[in-house]
Amino acid sequence: MRKHLFCLLIIMMYSFGSVSIPYAYSMHTTINTPMQQYHSLQKELAKGWNTWDTRSVLTHVYLPYGFAIDLNLIDMNGHRASQFKVGARGIDKPILKPHAHTYDGTYTKMEVKWHGYAWMIESAAKGSTNIIIVTNLNGKKGAKLAVIPKSLWGRGNIIHYNSEEIYLAPKDKSVPVKAHLLGAPVEQKGRDLLISTDTQIAICCGMTSTLEQAVQRVKQCGEEFVVENKLKYGKNYDCYNAMQTILGWNNIYDPGIRKVITPVSRIWSSEWFASVDFGGFTLFCWDTYFASMMLAVGNKALAYANAVEITKAITESGFVPNCYYSNGFKSRDRSQPPVGSMAVWTLYQQYGDKWLLELLYNELLSWNNWWIENRSWEGLFCFGSSPYEKVSYFRSEYDQNTAYAACLESGLDNSSMFDGVPFNKVTHMQEQQDVGLSSLFVMDCDYLTQIARTLNKKEDAVMLEDRADKYRDNINQLWDKEKGLYYNRSTQNGKFNRRISPTNFYPLLAKAASQKQAERMMKEHLLNPEEFWGEYVIPSVPRNDPAFKNNDYWRGRIWAPLNFLVYMGLRNYDLSKECRQLSDKSEKLLLKSWLKDGYVFENYNATTGEGDDSVRSDKFYHWGVLLGYITLIENGVVEL
Repeated sequence: MRKHLFCLLIIMMYSFGSVSIPYAYSMHTTINTPMQQYHSLQKELAKGWNTWDTRSVLTHVYLPYGFAIDLNLIDMNGHRASQFKVGARGIDKPILKPHAHTYDGTYTKMEVKWHGYAWMIESAAKGSTNIIIVTNLNGKKGAKLAVIPKSLWGRGNIIHYNSEEIYLAPKDKSVPVKAHLLGAPVEQKGRDLLISTDTQIAICCGMTSTLEQAVQRVKQCGEEFVVENKLKYGKNYDCYNAMQTILGWNNIYDPGIRKVITPVSRIWSSEWFASVDFGGFTLFCWDTYFASMMLAVGNKALAYANAVEITKAITESGFVPNCYYSNGFKSRDRSQPPVGSMAVWTLYQQYGDKWLLELLYNELLSWNNWWIENRSWEGLFCFGSSPYEKVSYFRSEYDQNTAYAACLESGLDNSSMFDGVPFNKVTHMQEQQDVGLSSLFVMDCDYLTQIARTLNKKEDAVMLEDRADKYRDNINQLWDKEKGLYYNRSTQNGKFNRRISPTNFYPLLAKAASQKQAERMMKEHLLNPEEFWGEYVIPSVPRNDPAFKNNDYWRGRIWAPLNFLVYMGLRNYDLSKECRQLSDKSEKLLLKSWLKDGYVFENYNATTGEGDDSVRSDKFYHWGVLLGYITLIENGVVEL
């Protein structure tokens, strides 16, 4: 009786607005906390067959148990390719062209070229079943596929196999999976099950099938995937497919943190900061928040996972770090552009889960406070790098409280904006008020204000709103009415720095500029072909800056996040024509390499639109597809 009265009281209080019940309530269970909600989400993500292992896209892993079917290729001379990563460089590296990857691994399609051979490798998974099809595309004979059943990450699974059957199961045998190889005769040689790729091959896990049936099932799955997305996205299909494909292939499970995440790329994760036994991951701050926004278009759980993991990587000092690696290293000296509240608010606007806001609000507010306490100078902000006691003794911990580390905090590592700017080791900051950072901080305050209001944190909302207004007003100190642009300013002598980048347009994000100021910035600078406009846009420095000819990283090349943030700023004003122009040019740049090679580059040549002309451009880096995300927003597919 008491239980029923209590439930009735709760319902009455909720009905009359006396109490908020943000999570599902059951008479038989306690109300879930935000962290419990998140752990449940991660548990659901880490299930089934997928290309979970960061070390190779051709390793099919079954979670949560961690047994796997690993694929290697052996040419007619006995040379072996054992790891497959999109965009891997080197004369002996397989060349991969990704075609498709659902977020949940139910369908994948990857083209592989190596030593004169060409194969298409597709898979279709459902529950404990998975079919992998290997098709010889060019008819070259003599190669073999090595199928290697494995137990990954020290999980201690039961693995038995011979030339007729593979048996995979966890220690308790609760989910036994039997697999068969169909095609040419199978030869067992050590750990390898070898089968000729002269004819088509099927690996059938958790089911029995003929070769023809297996091929037909995967073909049907692929056709349904394409038809469904084309019906849903229409003329935007190519942009969406590029986005889903790169995020799908870069999605991994990391056994060290026991989480599903989407690192910037497999090469960054498994070659730079890898563990031989576990693989590895690299999460960069603003990169990961952008990934969460893009993932939200098609997969809520993955979007939440990435936003949560990078936010919860917050340092002991109270800021989200520039980088977070699988070896435990965090950049405890520096942060990166504060776009977290924008991303989290975007996820909330799309899915309406207040628990996500409650889970991350304290960290986002702490981060916002940290900028004021550590990077403010006379009402505006400077990039910096603060000293701290070493934690992991990783090599990067020795590069702190330096000019270069402060540049890394900007995200624009070697930008010409920082050439000759002094670094103060006492204040731990560049001696330059940065208009881009100051504007992003105001944007952060604006989004945090909305989050605080939604969570009924009225005092915080008022404080954040006042904070935003104060710094928004201060940004206008950086306006040069003669040049029609906002500039960075020296803290030593108050002079403007005339070396600019697209970040000089960020006051549009802060809504600091008037409509007339915004129009001047467009006409005189963004749309000026001597500065930022051209066939391919937006270069990271103006075309008339000497650094443009360097074509080296942030010195002249095009970066998708700059396009995206400038586009988001344009949307705050009556600049619909400019929004469309930037969207069209961004889409053109993305599809140039995507449709030809399946590549999405970290950065692009601002003259030719090529991405592969520089070794400092990862070929499959997920934020490159922000170029297509802009188009999805502009065409109304994504509502922000």
